[in-house]
Amino acid sequence: MEPEVVDAYLARIGAAATSPLGDLQELHLRSVPFENLDIHLGERIVLDEDALVAKVVRRRGGFCYEVNGAFAALLRALGYEVQLLSAKVFQGDRLSAPFEHLALRVADELVDVGFGRFSLRPLRLDVRDDQQGPAGVFRVVEAEHGDLDVLMDGEPQYRLELRPRTLADFAPTCWYQQTSPDSPFRRNPLATLPTARGRITLSGNTMITTEAGERTERELSDDDLLAAYRGLFGIGLDTLPRVIAAEGR
Repeated sequence: MEPEVVDAYLARIGAAATSPLGDLQELHLRSVPFENLDIHLGERIVLDEDALVAKVVRRRGGFCYEVNGAFAALLRALGYEVQLLSAKVFQGDRLSAPFEHLALRVADELVDVGFGRFSLRPLRLDVRDDQQGPAGVFRVVEAEHGDLDVLMDGEPQYRLELRPRTLADFAPTCWYQQTSPDSPFRRNPLATLPTARGRITLSGNTMITTEAGERTERELSDDDLLAAYRGLFGIGLDTLPRVIAAEGR
């Protein structure tokens, strides 16, 4: 990554090159939204590292493949050794297919800026006790075949495979998430960020605010929705993202 791009990325998240890893993760999570808007704007998402970084720098976010892919590039440019890891997401009492989620490993720490409501700080992969964080209580436990389950407040979130992967390994599932009528990312346009007291989310035309455990919802007009994307997330749109018809594009 060119030095000027590194500087622009750091400025985007309000960090310095000397910021500790935990601060880099939290600043990223508080600045770069988890969002799926390109899917509903008809824009194809390609897992190209330069494109992912450019998208973040121009004040957009993305889902896990995008934001964790971009963050991995930044961390490598800052001198960290980063591995991309595949995870299966818990969906009730069953697990998703492999590559449903992309997370990062830096030494013995799990770094994740692409799972929505999750830990704001890195989690130790070699610790089996509770790990307290601003977003909740986390625990990493042994699973089958040497995998690790990551729990938040006692609920399993995903099963992490420790084999290092490449960004290209996630391309088929990324394509599926964009094109399959069964993909959860096609159900509704979504953008979300943690706040000092909770979380702010736009889901379709609904603004969801959580503060101190209290959830409120408000329906927005289309004009107010465009303003909310810009004001809450810094995302300037000319056209509103719309739910894709079930038959696909």
